[in-house]
Amino acid sequence: MKSSINGLKNVSSKKTLSMKINSAEFVISNQDVSKCPSNRLPEYAFIGRSNVGKSSLINMITDHKNLAKTSGRPGKTQLINHFLINKNWYLVDLPGYGYARVSKSSKAKFQKFITKYFEQREQLICGFVLVDVRHEPQKIDLEFMEYLGESGIPFSIIFTKADKLKPNALERNVAFYQETLLNGLWEEMPPYFVTSSSNNQGRDELLAYIDNINQNMASDH
Repeated sequence: MKSSINGLKNVSSKKTLSMKINSAEFVISNQDVSKCPSNRLPEYAFIGRSNVGKSSLINMITDHKNLAKTSGRPGKTQLINHFLINKNWYLVDLPGYGYARVSKSSKAKFQKFITKYFEQREQLICGFVLVDVRHEPQKIDLEFMEYLGESGIPFSIIFTKADKLKPNALERNVAFYQETLLNGLWEEMPPYFVTSSSNNQGRDELLAYIDNINQNMASDH
């Protein structure tokens, strides 16, 4: 499978001017894709295993300490959460997957509306799959990426908690992840970002990436 978005390749290592976040506001939470915002603004969805640090990352990139609710109890996010950024694009916070303490019936329900969101939401431009860079590739993450690839849904990988590793270990883990994907179904590595919510690592690159896509879309219309 190939993975590229609007012709953009991996930009995680490029130093570039990031988008300035002037406003970030909560809009709606729900489990029904048909009740998501009806306007045509582009959406970028964030998803990952429940303890991957998604809320902290969202707060970091938007520069709002409490925009997404962080919790000591993984699995807190159980709805599709839309946040309007700079009044011209949505950041979508999706429920985490793979958390054992969530009941099987809840998991099935989450999976159903997550799948519906990815398959039915025409405004979705890119899914960001969050992965804890400290761990070797997890089956559940690889399977979810495979689902996105087979469904033709553009996505990028965000490695989180980079500050928890020394530089050599960080580089080694990312390289191993890339090797795992390229030895599997992937012809090329999906775009990826190495981030830390503690020291803002990767923030500028990630925002610049989103801004670049938005600008390309605007110039096409």
